[in-house]
Amino acid sequence: DSARFATFLAWEFGVSVKDVNAFVLGGHGDTMVPVLSYSTINGIPVADMAKIKGISEDRLGEIVQRTRSGGGEIVALLKTGSAFYAPATSAISMAEAYLYDQKRILPCAVQVDGKYGLDGLYVGVPVVIGAGGAEDVLEISLSDEEKANLQVSVDAVKELLEACKALDGSLA
Repeated sequence: DSARFATFLAWEFGVSVKDVNAFVLGGHGDTMVPVLSYSTINGIPVADMAKIKGISEDRLGEIVQRTRSGGGEIVALLKTGSAFYAPATSAISMAEAYLYDQKRILPCAVQVDGKYGLDGLYVGVPVVIGAGGAEDVLEISLSDEEKANLQVSVDAVKELLEACKALDGSLA
C-alpha cells in the first residue's frame, strides 16, 4: 500500500519513486490512511512540492483515494492472481532490516500496545526494524482528520476480526 502511494505521488510529480518517501497507516483496503503530512519528495514536503508544481489539494485528495482503491487497479494490470510484487519487495526489505540490523523505519502491521490509543490490535504504523525485530513502534503526531481516518480504519480491522471469530471460534 505504501509503495503504491509513493508510486502514484512519483507519477503525479514527474519524479523517480526512489525520491518519494510516503506511507499509509491502518488496515489494508479502502480504509487505509495515506499520510500526506509525512510524505516527502527528496526531503521536500509534498504540500510544498504541490505548490511549486501547481498541483491542487483536490488533486492530492484524488491521489489519496486512488491509493485506497488502487489494489484492484494493480490486480487488473496483472490479469491473473493478485498483487504480490510490492508485498514481496516489502517483505524482503523487512527481512534485510532484521538480518543486517539496519534499524530501518518501515510501515508494518504490528501490535501497537497502547500507541495511537489502541491496544491488542495489529495495524500498519511506522516501526523501527532491526535485529530485535519490530524494535520500536513510532507514534507520530497526526492531525484531527488523520486521527479520525485512522479510527475508521481500525474499526474496519476490528469488524473483520469479529467476522473471522464468528466463522471460526478457535480465533477468539
